[in-house]
Amino acid sequence: MTVNAMTVSAGSALKTLKAGWAMQNAQKLAFSWMMHGRPGVGKTQVAEALAIHIGGPLYDVRLTQIDSSDLRGLPYYDHENRTTMWYRPEDLPQDDGPAVLFLDEITAADPILQPIVYGLLQERRVGLHKIPPSTMIVAAGNSVEDGAIAFEMGTAISDRLIHMVVETDPADWIKGFAIPNRLHASVIAFIKSRPDMLETLTASMEADHMIAATPRSWERVSHIMTHVDDRNDRLIMIAGTVGTAIAGQFLQVADDIEATVDIEALVAAERRARPDLYPATLHGLNALMFGLVSYLNKDNSSAIIETMLDIGELRKLRQNTEGLSVLPLRELATAGFEMLIERCLDLGIADTILDHPAYSAHMAERRELGLID
Repeated sequence: MTVNAMTVSAGSALKTLKAGWAMQNAQKLAFSWMMHGRPGVGKTQVAEALAIHIGGPLYDVRLTQIDSSDLRGLPYYDHENRTTMWYRPEDLPQDDGPAVLFLDEITAADPILQPIVYGLLQERRVGLHKIPPSTMIVAAGNSVEDGAIAFEMGTAISDRLIHMVVETDPADWIKGFAIPNRLHASVIAFIKSRPDMLETLTASMEADHMIAATPRSWERVSHIMTHVDDRNDRLIMIAGTVGTAIAGQFLQVADDIEATVDIEALVAAERRARPDLYPATLHGLNALMFGLVSYLNKDNSSAIIETMLDIGELRKLRQNTEGLSVLPLRELATAGFEMLIERCLDLGIADTILDHPAYSAHMAERRELGLID
């Protein structure tokens, strides 16, 4: 059965859920939500980010790993009233504070759980246990076509949900997840240059390969690059995460970047000494650009602003310009600076850019070129 809902990026799904929370919080309209999507596209990360946004805990209930007693609780006998009562399970929200109840893997859950899930989604209760009105209920699951273990979702459940289909969007992933979570610069630079490698489930299924690249697996690659130094160990781990072919291509880029990019040394150097420290390849400059945005904080913002803007002037500033003549330096600096501005806004340090003389000079030059009014 086709899910005839809007297809959105993970960032758009999060934005929509935030709007849903605002509606629920203001109007007391407690709808339930459903994110369909392939394994690893970021559905769990969306739920985690939503919980952070609303300022409450995330109750992550994996429906494939529980049975009915885990949701309904355990029975006990009330001797005074001669009735069977139920202890409330700890996996469900109890107080009136903001919270997200995340019902993950709903399409792979045992059919015996469906009556309980109906109650959660429609009546916001399990037996006598009521879900507080300040809790937002979000479900997620895969489909049979994704190569995952899944059942078709029946109309009795689907009618109780507002649906979205979440798909990978490389630009959205870089901006909304990779940079804020400070993923390794080589991972971001590789996906920037090879956006087709962010998610390869279809290609892997067609080739009958078990391992595919997904946003979730690239997050693991980032941890490997950060914490494992030996290249052969890296190759084995990354090949086991995204497959041998992609691992080989990625490590070629990563080797180039690691040989030419040292963000901390570049930022720490005097401005006049920096030009010769810049990489001279597109992969290296992309990694530097994303690394600078991730490395940004209030204390180093001045040096990072200068370092980012000087990318566009490397042909003037650098003695050895070999390889630079074919690179879009101005475009890289402009794109990087726009990301830097957004990151400063996110961190609440926008004034460090607006008050910086290098920013004023940059804006004046853009006005002279007629790029802004």
